[in-house]
Amino acid sequence: MSALSTQDPELFAMVKAEEAYQKSTIRLIASENYVSKAVLEASGSVFANKYSEGYPGARYYQGQINCDAVERLAIERAKKLFGAEHVNVQPYSGSPANLAVYFAFCQPGDTILGLNLSHGGHLTHGSKVSLTGKWLNAVHYSLNPETGLLDYDEIRKLALEHRPKVLIAGHSAYPRQLDFAKFRAIADECGAILFVDMAHFAGLVAGGAHPNPVPYADVVTTTTHKTLRGPRGAMILCKEKHAKAIDKAVFPGLQGGPHNSTTAAIATALREALLPEFKTYAANTVKNAQVLAAALVKRGFNLVSGGTDNHLMLIDLNNKNVSGKVAAVALEKAGLVLNYNTVPGETRKASDPSGIRLGTPSVTSRGFGAAEMEKIAEWMDRTLQSVEDEAALLKINAEVSALCAKFPVPGLD
Repeated sequence: MSALSTQDPELFAMVKAEEAYQKSTIRLIASENYVSKAVLEASGSVFANKYSEGYPGARYYQGQINCDAVERLAIERAKKLFGAEHVNVQPYSGSPANLAVYFAFCQPGDTILGLNLSHGGHLTHGSKVSLTGKWLNAVHYSLNPETGLLDYDEIRKLALEHRPKVLIAGHSAYPRQLDFAKFRAIADECGAILFVDMAHFAGLVAGGAHPNPVPYADVVTTTTHKTLRGPRGAMILCKEKHAKAIDKAVFPGLQGGPHNSTTAAIATALREALLPEFKTYAANTVKNAQVLAAALVKRGFNLVSGGTDNHLMLIDLNNKNVSGKVAAVALEKAGLVLNYNTVPGETRKASDPSGIRLGTPSVTSRGFGAAEMEKIAEWMDRTLQSVEDEAALLKINAEVSALCAKFPVPGLD
């Protein structure tokens, strides 16, 4: 970064500070990861100079021979990785990708059925604070209050009662695998489009550590970061019969030219996900999550559903007598970075809810294993016993930093 350091030393200092922060802390945010040096290089390539409204072979700008090749490469790799009939790699992020699905299949006022936000759903699944909850008639299903698991009988009952245009399977904070065959059967019975949002677990699907929704769903969206370990972007995968509707919804329906440097980085990340070692990464991500979950349960943490079989955990802190936000702030001071989160049956406001969410994608990319998961659980327990003890938090932070120094950071070291 010699040019940046010379031309904008103020910003360069911020970049270096973030590098140091990512190296010295344990990043447990379930939606974050470390990308490879190759993905970073593709993200900062000369494709940032290009504008490419349209699709390969049908652009509204000349000079697209290389941009077309890059986008086609990303599409073909995504098709191969997930077994998809059609792929659109242009959405800027997961939320616009989801909006494109609704735009393709719904009219204002149509009914959609998805997971309740406080039970692990996503804002774009019809939350009242989202455009999706204002534009569409959103109905929500919830987790079983006794088990913390999806209740497919309830989902079927609501689907038959409300006859949604779109049935949504997917989540941002549900720690279990989804039964896509059951969702498909419900969608068929009520005549709905089955839409799977696999943004969180796409990397696990790619690595064979989670069932693949593509054979069951009419349309699947995913971000390209999180467990997939790519840049901040998104993709839509769908049946060929929906290809025209999806492509028109993305462009010109919702956005202009794609971010070509991001498309290039997506292509590189998909190549990495096709390698045999990515399967090991995906399996280890789940294994680490399960070890960490068990270690937390042993220390009295109340995990929604009692554990996890994917990459994330949702913890209800009511029995710890500390709010999610207070806990998240204290944990950050201790060098453990995660986010506060609503939990099923939430009684507090969303800006200071009862829970926290954490995951293992980043720490697994860094090479952490079972021993480090046990240590993280110990540090979390100590932190929540010392949320107002600055000296204790700084002591844990020093221990965290010492451990981090032993593990190289992908893309940075």
